[in-house]
Amino acid sequence: MPETAAGRVAEPGATLMHEHVFGLSPEIIWNRPEVWDQPLRVAEAVAKLDALKAYGIDTIVDLTVIGLGRYVPAVREVAARTEVNIVVATGLYTYGDLPPYFGNRGPGTLFGGPDRLAEHFVRDLVEGVGDTGVRAAMLKCATDQPGMTKGCERVFRAVAEAQLATGAPITTHSHSASKGGLAQQRLLASCGVDLTRVVIGHAGDSTDVAYLEELIANGSYLGMDRFGINAFSTPEDRIAIVAELCERGHADRLVLSHDSYCFNDRFDEEVVRRRHPDYHLLHVPRDVLPALRKRGVAEEQIRQMLVENPRRILR
Repeated sequence: MPETAAGRVAEPGATLMHEHVFGLSPEIIWNRPEVWDQPLRVAEAVAKLDALKAYGIDTIVDLTVIGLGRYVPAVREVAARTEVNIVVATGLYTYGDLPPYFGNRGPGTLFGGPDRLAEHFVRDLVEGVGDTGVRAAMLKCATDQPGMTKGCERVFRAVAEAQLATGAPITTHSHSASKGGLAQQRLLASCGVDLTRVVIGHAGDSTDVAYLEELIANGSYLGMDRFGINAFSTPEDRIAIVAELCERGHADRLVLSHDSYCFNDRFDEEVVRRRHPDYHLLHVPRDVLPALRKRGVAEEQIRQMLVENPRRILR
């Protein structure tokens, strides 16, 4: 029974495990208020999610955390007006330095003292985000091409501490080209995390079956979660690797998604539409699933990736 932005639900149903509602830049908004028309953007997000519901998707996991411009009050408004469940995450997104609020506090920092990161994550999971009453239900951390930097390691260790304290699942942003998911697994496992409670995000950027099967053998789920983004892999390769992993019997370790935003002030919407025309919430149900069926992926495997695996992860 996962927590959502509109309260607890009995069953998540068909779920996209890596999406975003809003990605915002607070300092820009404070100084350029015309950038963020909240009523307009909320209405747009509701319309996009309602269209997604019409394609049979019941839930999205919103992996917008600190570092990506999370604003849960606006997400809660969207959740109140759509039938799609929105699962909220907590965590911190960085490839290196932490925001100064955390970077200047904690062991070995400018002002020292205890590390408040895990405490912050646990509060979001147990009490709710700020004063919204919305409880997060997933943890997120990231590494990219620079690898497991000092800042990233601190976040991963805090995420692991919060996971052990609450049982919440973890999802990551990983750099597949450098096989970064393996370093993530090693660190989380060394902290005592059960890797079956971890999704290695952006694994679908890779076509290296040996690498992906090693991640699976270690126990984690794989996020095949950038459908519609062509910068890291071709659409054909993304379909092919999911089909091959299903053929090899791994449908029980795959989840699907786009990593898309209903609105992100960091992107020029027109440029995104032109360069990545399939980068939107409907691409998986409308285009990817039929393509997988043509490649021989069975209905029970599609249900496994969309329904059963998310249910187990979000339990």
